[in-house]
Parts: sequence; structure tokens; C-alpha cells
Amino acid sequence: MGNTWLVAGLGNPGPGYSRNRHNIGYLVVEELASRLGATFKTHKARALVAEGRLGIGGPKLILAKPGTFMNLAGGPTAALAKFFDVPADHVVAVHDEIDIPFDTVKLKRGGSEGGHNGLRDISRALGTKDYFRVRAGVGRPPGRADAASHVLKDFSATENKDLPFLVGNAADAVELLITGGLAAAQQKFHGTDS
Repeated sequence: MGNTWLVAGLGNPGPGYSRNRHNIGYLVVEELASRLGATFKTHKARALVAEGRLGIGGPKLILAKPGTFMNLAGGPTAALAKFFDVPADHVVAVHDEIDIPFDTVKLKRGGSEGGHNGLRDISRALGTKDYFRVRAGVGRPPGRADAASHVLKDFSATENKDLPFLVGNAADAVELLITGGLAAAQQKFHGTDS
């Protein structure tokens, strides 16, 4: 199973959250599933899961939308990693990132969760921080507005026009990370820094 990857798109379940900035991870794994012609099905690990391959004979992708709220994403993610026998270094968490501008994608492996409770829960559940993160920029709220409220609001009308590009770029980043490695993906999306 060395060529199997678990890609967990982080978000909150339910239609009321579907267009929130916090749900960019769900949107990205939905885009990846669409590219693979895969359909999400309910999994016993409290997640929706779609499976497919990146090209003929390519890496197998397990695309997941944890069915818990964001702050509890670790349980389903770790359960799926165990079920599909995917080591932590083949887990990719796709999430919103307020510390980078909207329409920007960055990647890293390990390190701080940056105050992101979904990532903190995944690190706890996996027992390591040594997994990949694809960070889709949603930008900081204006002025002194609360960051938690910002990510739980829908994308603005202006952002919605560019949202397909952000989702597409983040999906491209996941694919390149898996097929070409972290350095190649970082070079394409943000130079050689992490």
C-alpha cells in the first residue's frame, strides 16, 4: 500500500457551512473527486470517502471529508489512515489558512498547526505532526474583526468569482505533491520556502 495517499479535506458538515471559508478543504477534495470520476460514499470512520487513481497505475487516492466538526477532524482522519493502512507521511490535510492571502496556496510538512484546531486534532489523533498540509489562503479579516467569525462566514461575492481558481490550484498542489514531491510543489506554488 506504499502508493496510497489519504487526502483529508477539512470543513464542517451540513449545508449551512458549505460555502464558508472554513470549508475550502471540502471544496478541494470534491474537485479532486470530480477529476478522478469518483463518488463520495459514507464510511464507518465517520467520513465521506471517494477513491480513485491519479492516472493509469498511478498513486491511489483516498479522498475524505470528515463528518465531524472541524475541531474533531482527527478521529475520522486517523481512523481512515488505520483502515487503509496509510502512514502519516502519506496523509495530506487540505485546510483554510488565514495567515496567507486569499487565492494563495502553500504547502508544508510537519511544524506548527498555527492555531488551527482541526490540524491540532489531527496531530493529536495521528500521534505526530509529520504529515503534509496544503494551505488554501482565505486571508485575514479586515481591521480587528474576529478570525473565528471570519472563517465561519461565506466567501464574499468578489472572492466567489476567484474561488474556482483557488480550489483548482489547491487541487493541482495536492496532485503535484503526490506525484512530484514536496519540493517540486513548493517551487511551483511559492518558490523554495516552506
